[in-house]
Amino acid sequence: MIYEMRTYDVKPGLLNAYLTLFNDVGLPERKPHNNLVGFWTTETGTLNQVVHIWRWDSLDQRAVLRSALLKNAKWAQDFLPVAMPMLDRMTSVFMNPTSFSPLP
Repeated sequence: MIYEMRTYDVKPGLLNAYLTLFNDVGLPERKPHNNLVGFWTTETGTLNQVVHIWRWDSLDQRAVLRSALLKNAKWAQDFLPVAMPMLDRMTSVFMNPTSFSPLP
């Protein structure tokens, strides 16, 4: 099992628009391809940030499912072209659970 933590810095003033777009358009298209662990916004520190964690069986599984997602017309045409201009920066970190982690 591997976890991917993605952090997006959303342009000031666009956080609510991004969250609405992701909830209404992005998430329904991602659900069949991914297992969402959690989705958060920041309250302190760097503001206008969205942090989400996805669970994968392996990096190979991630590659296959991400490839399928990019072939999804609704994702590629209705979500990405609207969402990407709302973002200033994206980072992705892959994490392995420890033997004592409550998540497998």
